[in-house]
Amino acid sequence: MLKQRVITALILLVILGAAMLAPVRWPLLAIFVLMSTLACWEWERLSLSQEQQRWAWPLALLNGALMLWLSVHWYHTGPQGQAADLVYRGLVPLMAALWVVGATGLVLQGQATQRTQGVLLSVMGVLAPLVAWASLYLFLHTQGIVYVLSLLVLIWVADIAAYFAGRAFGKAKLAPRVSPGKTWAGALGGMVAAAAWMLISANWAGSFGADVQQRWGWVATAALGVALAGLSIVGDLFESLLKRRAGVKDSSQLLPGHGGVYDRIDALLPVAPVALLLSGAWLF
Repeated sequence: MLKQRVITALILLVILGAAMLAPVRWPLLAIFVLMSTLACWEWERLSLSQEQQRWAWPLALLNGALMLWLSVHWYHTGPQGQAADLVYRGLVPLMAALWVVGATGLVLQGQATQRTQGVLLSVMGVLAPLVAWASLYLFLHTQGIVYVLSLLVLIWVADIAAYFAGRAFGKAKLAPRVSPGKTWAGALGGMVAAAAWMLISANWAGSFGADVQQRWGWVATAALGVALAGLSIVGDLFESLLKRRAGVKDSSQLLPGHGGVYDRIDALLPVAPVALLLSGAWLF
């Protein structure tokens, strides 16, 4: 299993790295559209009832089409470009609010079984991957590769630190009804590590941390690192909630050794739109 995980991770890193370093942006756009579509499909399979499963692919294709439309027409000056810009500027704060309020509320509640919640979950399944991947694509256009990598490292650092802090000190469960393995010690460890990363990376020109520090100051930079780490935990727990609701271990088996695409980006989905609001690239 470990060998399979490593091989899959290396292949994905090579493909993504080559696309990010390519002189043109269409390879990366193609990857983002594909990842957004697949993550949406996995999300819908988790949130839709057995009778509604036939809608998983149509909704996923809608997600991919919207992602492609937004990206292609972003910098057009005609009506389509203006429409895409208007739609995206509305979706970013909407998704940020849904994550901060809606998803956090469902995680604290520990269940999502009501019919109205099912509809909300399905709508979020279309919009959440779309906004997250589109945010990264916009960051690349307006801020560059270093910016995107520093944001991704923030999520990875928080996740790794949470794992080791949880193993070393974790006793009190964070959300036993949703994910019994998560502990308060792990969450605090991830938040501290994220704050430290934000302060360290703030010294590197072109990084997400440097941008936040210039806009908000040093204290706010550390605090926002804690907040974004907290959101990454919400994203993780929210997917765990969906999987428990569906009675499955992984969102799919698309990535050997890793589960599905959604399993790999669950923490990114809530962090990306909030990071975009904090950065100012949203107003570019």
